[in-house]
Amino acid sequence: MNSAVLTTVAATGFTVAFFHAAIPTHWLPFVLVSRARGWSRGKTLAVAALAGLGHIALTSLLGLVIAWFGFQLDEQLGRLFPWIAGGILLVIGLYYFWRQWRGGVVHHHVLGAHHHPSEHCGHEHDHSHWDEELKDSSLTTPKEGDWAAISGLFVMLTLSPCEGFLPVYLSGVQFGWRGFFVLSGILAVATLAGMMIFTWLTLVGLEKIQVKSFERHEAGLLGGLFTLLGLLLILLGH
Repeated sequence: MNSAVLTTVAATGFTVAFFHAAIPTHWLPFVLVSRARGWSRGKTLAVAALAGLGHIALTSLLGLVIAWFGFQLDEQLGRLFPWIAGGILLVIGLYYFWRQWRGGVVHHHVLGAHHHPSEHCGHEHDHSHWDEELKDSSLTTPKEGDWAAISGLFVMLTLSPCEGFLPVYLSGVQFGWRGFFVLSGILAVATLAGMMIFTWLTLVGLEKIQVKSFERHEAGLLGGLFTLLGLLLILLGH
């Protein structure tokens, strides 16, 4: 398999993971809980990193399942596998394009809430919504102790894996275990980088980070990336 294909898959994976981590669900709750509890910046970043590792671990575990089944199919189907995997990625791409047409925002879970597509979704809306949601939560209640808040944030993010990265694992099946470990490393680096950058920027007062434009077009971006990967596998994956 051409190494240029793996490079393209890796670059696509980094883009998907980084921009997924840029969504406020991955950093704003940590900032709000930090302010309510009076945490230092260092402690807030450490808690965010810990939760990010849980998020990465579950996503990688799901990716391992996809990779293992993919290896079995690749062994049985041989030269047909790139066509099948590419076709699946094209269907996934069309699905995300449909979600973009329906509103553009990919659903993300935070503290039991479910975000719905809306042209009014943005940082300020999320900030006020989560401020209200966290108001009576044990995450911001001092009497519950810091470990209750830390474990709550950890579980919250861990149980919300990066669904957008899972098709990337499928596109890397033909590279074997090397592809799996490369993509898992990229997932970890891109996710932690995105979370740390946006958490830190908000902690130091740059609260007017404009992410609503990206969030509104996230589904379309994912649709384009998966369509590109699908075509790449079909055309070059033999």
